[in-house]
Amino acid sequence: MAPRTSLTLSFLASAALIASAVAAQPVAEGGRKLTTTLTGAAEVTAAGVFNQGDPDGTGTARIIVNPGQRRICYELTVGNIATPTAAHIHEAPRTAPGPVVAPLGTPTGGSSSGCVDVTRQLALEILKDPADYYVNVHNATYPAGAVRGQLAK
Repeated sequence: MAPRTSLTLSFLASAALIASAVAAQPVAEGGRKLTTTLTGAAEVTAAGVFNQGDPDGTGTARIIVNPGQRRICYELTVGNIATPTAAHIHEAPRTAPGPVVAPLGTPTGGSSSGCVDVTRQLALEILKDPADYYVNVHNATYPAGAVRGQLAK
């Protein structure tokens, strides 16, 4: 192979690798930022009993809500829990469990990030009262949720 062809192929391979790494990160799209700290102590039953998650589980969620683009972007990290099986944003106050309103990528390896499409209405409702929504991460040991945290501005 000629040196010029080899150099061109190396350049193209490097560019493809960089593009795929950039694509894996959430898009920095404008919007309002929300955060939460995830703990097992914040997991609650329908009867209002707390401490139902992993006792030493921890995590954080950084959420960007953009009603105009009908998107929620997120960065999610967890630690000290068994292998996660799912992650979501749910609607419910701190004292109750609630239905899933948006799926998030499962934080395999301790983290996940990306963006999900939502309705403009849902995005506006989350921004109006973020404390009525929470992020949680599930696993086989704690199928109702290993860690949870209410969203906050």
